Amino acid sequence: MYESRGEELASRHQFAWRMFWHVMLAMLFIVISLVVGVLGLVWLEEGVSWYDAALNAGLIAGGIGPMIIPESFAGKVFFAFYGAYVSLVFAATLGVVLAPLAHRVLHAFHLDDD
Repeated sequence: MYESRGEELASRHQFAWRMFWHVMLAMLFIVISLVVGVLGLVWLEEGVSWYDAALNAGLIAGGIGPMIIPESFAGKVFFAFYGAYVSLVFAATLGVVLAPLAHRVLHAFHLDDD
């Protein structure tokens, strides 16, 4: 997927496509994570609509905190773990998006060695 040290630097067009696919992968991680949060809140808490659950999951993913405080024990435990999980997803998506950029910069520096 990436060019090795002995190969030339990828063209701007190839790099743009690589960045596009990495951003799409990161978006997929985020969407899946939000769906998990919505389904968890709808399933564990009585009377919560899907759009309120989506708002709640989005606020937790954004680091703001929940709008709807879970009342059940299972809901509270779920959102405790969901908050930790979303933090890990944030770090992973940041790495997925920045990996091609970091690779290109490091590869450009190593081209000067030859």
